[in-house]
Amino acid sequence: MNPIEIIAQYWPRLLDGTLMTIKLTFLGALIAALVSPGFALIRTHAAPLAQAPLRLYISFMRGTPILAQLFLIFYGSGQFRPILQDWGLWTFFRDPFNCALLAFALNSTAYQTEILRGGIMGVPQGEIEAAKAIGMTRFKTLRRVVFPHAYRIAWPALGNEVILLMKASALASVVTVFDIMGRTRQIFSRTFDFSIYLWAALIYLCITAIFVLIWRQAERRLSRHIEAHHKPRVAAQPAKEPQA
Repeated sequence: MNPIEIIAQYWPRLLDGTLMTIKLTFLGALIAALVSPGFALIRTHAAPLAQAPLRLYISFMRGTPILAQLFLIFYGSGQFRPILQDWGLWTFFRDPFNCALLAFALNSTAYQTEILRGGIMGVPQGEIEAAKAIGMTRFKTLRRVVFPHAYRIAWPALGNEVILLMKASALASVVTVFDIMGRTRQIFSRTFDFSIYLWAALIYLCITAIFVLIWRQAERRLSRHIEAHHKPRVAAQPAKEPQA
């Protein structure tokens, strides 16, 4: 069976794996994006003692392999099955997809928090002072000044983090989540044709290329919005009366 025949026969499985990879990456990055702004503010403004638990969590997630984190959640949760059953959480942890999603969301949250912290610290202090001078509340300053500029600074790095998360999602296959790599291993075990891994690599490449195009378009729109919002407005000068 040649490579074209293999892809023609098994493309539904590869498509199913592709959708699983996109779902796992999108949900993991989305959960991290919802949590990381609050954590970034804590890392930026909270007292060192209040930051200690968060810094420990970030150091652990960034300093250990994501595969080890995945094993700790998937296999480690089984060691606490009676406790999880008492708390009503075993239904969640017995599902491989949920464990993989939790591992990727926790890992991405740590990275996105530090990326956003760098973005917040890069916001010009003069703009924050100007917002306070015109009477903006702290919440409004964060919403109108701090976070738009922080995201503009951090946007490329956030995009790289999502791409890395997408590629790391291939590890989910080791806990029986049938993403692209999981389906590829299934097909290889039946055909023993190594070319199927080339098709898998091309699928990852296409997903990455499409994501980069979308992310760059979003970056241009964000930049135009910020520039238009902060464009200086020149008041119209009254016409001078002709002198006699």
